Amino acid sequence: MKKLLQNDLFTGLVLALIAFIVYFLTLSPSIGFIDNGELATVATTLGIAHPTGYPLFTLIGWLFVHLPLGHRVIWNMNLLSALLCSASIYFFYRVFLLFLSNASPLRAGEKRSFYRIAAATGVLSLAFSRTFWSQALSIEVYPLHILFLSVVLLLFLRAVLGNKETAKEPPRTWLLFALCLGLSFTNHMTTILLAPGFLYLFFATYGTGRPAWNKIGMAAIPFLLGLSLYLYLPLRDRQGPMLNWGSPSNLVDFWKHVSGERYHLGMFSSLEVASNHFKAFVTGFPYEFAFLPALFALAGLIQLFLRSRRMFVFTLLLFGGCLLYAINYNIRDLDSYFLLAYVVTGVWVACGALWVLEVFRSKGLEKIGWAVCAVAVLLPLALHYSDVDESKDYAVEDYARNVLASVDSGGVIFSSQWEYFTSAALYLQIVEGVRPDVTVIDKELLSSAWYYPQLERRYPGFMAQSKKERDSFLAELYKFDHDLPCNPRVLKARMEDMVHSFVAKSLDSKPVYVTADMGPDFAPGFLRVPSGLTLRLFLGAVPKPTPPREFVFRPLATTIPDVENIRTNYAIAYANQGIYQSMLGDTVTSLEFLRKSLAVKPDFPQAVAWLERLGGR
Repeated sequence: MKKLLQNDLFTGLVLALIAFIVYFLTLSPSIGFIDNGELATVATTLGIAHPTGYPLFTLIGWLFVHLPLGHRVIWNMNLLSALLCSASIYFFYRVFLLFLSNASPLRAGEKRSFYRIAAATGVLSLAFSRTFWSQALSIEVYPLHILFLSVVLLLFLRAVLGNKETAKEPPRTWLLFALCLGLSFTNHMTTILLAPGFLYLFFATYGTGRPAWNKIGMAAIPFLLGLSLYLYLPLRDRQGPMLNWGSPSNLVDFWKHVSGERYHLGMFSSLEVASNHFKAFVTGFPYEFAFLPALFALAGLIQLFLRSRRMFVFTLLLFGGCLLYAINYNIRDLDSYFLLAYVVTGVWVACGALWVLEVFRSKGLEKIGWAVCAVAVLLPLALHYSDVDESKDYAVEDYARNVLASVDSGGVIFSSQWEYFTSAALYLQIVEGVRPDVTVIDKELLSSAWYYPQLERRYPGFMAQSKKERDSFLAELYKFDHDLPCNPRVLKARMEDMVHSFVAKSLDSKPVYVTADMGPDFAPGFLRVPSGLTLRLFLGAVPKPTPPREFVFRPLATTIPDVENIRTNYAIAYANQGIYQSMLGDTVTSLEFLRKSLAVKPDFPQAVAWLERLGGR
């Protein structure tokens, strides 16, 4: 056992297993927010995801969902996230060990046990930090990004600094690093945030002479080989997949998709955005690492400055580059963009733990030093468990099912609730076959030309009935997309004509609905009648109303802002149905549904006001 504990391979695997057990216990069993449904569907059907396309993630996901695991596809994909993050813990442990042995002047043989304890403290503090842990619980592209960060960091440090045991790494390590770096870019473009630190350490080690540039030249071919996986996008586009975001069939569309052009407006948008994001990062940072590890990180940063200025600058460039980019990016899931900064923090925690162990050993209190490091690991585990636990989270799936249940057979829904309905509906309808009779249209995507071929594949009859209006709008949209002379008013008018045609022609044969987020400027002129979580559209007289609908959903978490939006939508829907029943003269049913609204969201103003008006409160 003593020999096993001195084996870095064994220790790293044990740490990864510990992380996996925790991740497994808190794993989401269902669909998560924002892109979860889309990504699971893309992986299942070998489609093309939203920019930047994520070809490597798609292919790995497709292989994984076809393993005979005996569970739902979404659970399998969530499990993949847990496995990827757990695997990264092993590689980060090796990174931290290598970093400590290069940054610390201590003799490696004498203090090897301290290196192991310090590296384990840093890596488990990272594993149980709030953002890192949350990435392991549901399907997203970030778990694979995290794994590549760990592998690329390890290979780079070995290639540049060498391995203390062997003193020098063979050239294949450098070539393997270049290949993995290229592959990492095919999963997430924020791999570029490694550049400042990597370039500094590389040139600080090799200088700027010809040998350094020859070494960079050696890396070009394996790097491009890894990057070539992006060819999946145009090749798959030609096969007409069911989900084909961006339709990157030509060089222009391919570059727009891979470069994430649609997100550029959110980058470096204003000083106000950067200031707010920076304040949020700074105020949330101590809690992110459960306070004590954050103090370890501060101590580690100071020690690193004193012991190895080169490694100090290296980590500072990685941390600062990530922070500078992330705070200037106006995007919803911003926390994920701080991941590299949190990884560097884990390195600093390891450096701080090494210093703590040394201090206590110098006072003859070595075991107390071990205990303090153990507390630094257990604190984030205990503090964040209830916050990140998704093992009973069905909020998105239940909501999406309830929206679909609000629609009669063959109905059409227009919605812009990507975060918790339309993305999830892709998965439910395409992968699990839930309510395939319902036509779901994402209103925001109607402004994208690539969306229409996708709609034609899924809903040919619906699209054919408004071909004239659709083609007229797409002609104007083409001008806008290709920087040709375009009148914004004409473009807007064509969009309105097309939407009116979609609704009016569908009403001839099927019911049409909108979700509550669709304001009165969408399809004006149609009467809206509450129907569950939707509003049914009518033109002219309203037929005999159907009974109000109740919703079945599992308990909603109270600490997640997006879940609060779902709770509010339930409250609005119950209140709207109650108010409508009052207008129909059914006071009893009206009071019942207004009280249901308050049961979901106590003191919901609309329900309170109507209950008082009807004398029910």
